[in-house]
Amino acid sequence: MAVPNYKSDSEAIQDFVVRYNALTKEISKVIIGQDIVVKQVLISIFSKGHCLLVGVPGLAKTLLVSSIANSLGLSFNRIQFTPDLMPSDIIGSEILDESRHFKFIKGPVFANVILADEINRTPPKTQAALLEAMQEKTVTAAGHTYTLDDPFFVLATQNPIEQEGTYPLPEAQLDRFMFNIWVDYPSFDEEVQVVKSTTVENTQKIQSTLDGDQIRYFQQLIRRMPVADNVINYAVELVGKTRPESDRATSIIKDFVSWGAGPRASQNLILAAKTHAAINGKFSPDIEDVKAVVHPVLRHRLIRNYKAEAEGFTSDKIIDSLL
Repeated sequence: MAVPNYKSDSEAIQDFVVRYNALTKEISKVIIGQDIVVKQVLISIFSKGHCLLVGVPGLAKTLLVSSIANSLGLSFNRIQFTPDLMPSDIIGSEILDESRHFKFIKGPVFANVILADEINRTPPKTQAALLEAMQEKTVTAAGHTYTLDDPFFVLATQNPIEQEGTYPLPEAQLDRFMFNIWVDYPSFDEEVQVVKSTTVENTQKIQSTLDGDQIRYFQQLIRRMPVADNVINYAVELVGKTRPESDRATSIIKDFVSWGAGPRASQNLILAAKTHAAINGKFSPDIEDVKAVVHPVLRHRLIRNYKAEAEGFTSDKIIDSLL
């Protein structure tokens, strides 16, 4: 699929809305409900960000990621993270071939969409290998640097319940994820629909509505989108309020937060707000677009203290208080 020759960026955004709606329609053939989750994952992808999906087992997180990859016409690899997983199992390794020369065999990270399943089940050494791939879009093996496919997204899953035998993600790695998306239980009607569609032979197949070139074009289009100074100031001020030592911090932040969000949160808020504006046919984001993406952007960047945990004061409640 070639990128159409648009006369202007405004025409391109109007076409982006049409393609986005077609994309969500294809995904809904397989994924029932979870509209907000699908929307947030797609916002992250078109913003060139990575996602952390948090939810209990059995909520179709893996199916959701593979369905999105198929609908985008991208290559997809799943990596099951386990305590004995080594960095070479992700990035690849050098082997000695028949002619006695070293040859690099690429690992599963060389794909457009990577599902890092249960990312907190692997030791920090292996988590760090993925960290370089996420941040630099490259991997290093035996002194050589290899460039990853473009576009490249890591969609990691984490189980919030069973914490025995896990290695919590360090704050530095959590910060690399643009969004922390909470995957909740389906509603009663949605669960009835899920049971009906999955207990019979299902022939629904997802058609790809975009390809890599078009995704790259729309990513660049969103980066070019102008943003008013008052919207940037609002996003930066909102992030600044999460820092307990700041003059802008509210009493709730000072009482319940140990560390607030860094500058990457401000960057991600604006990028995500741009994409949110684009999928709604707007040519520039406003403050409402920032508010629409603030929870997944800030949720994993607020380090709550013991008092917050003891009183059941969640990150989302803290963010609500800021809004």
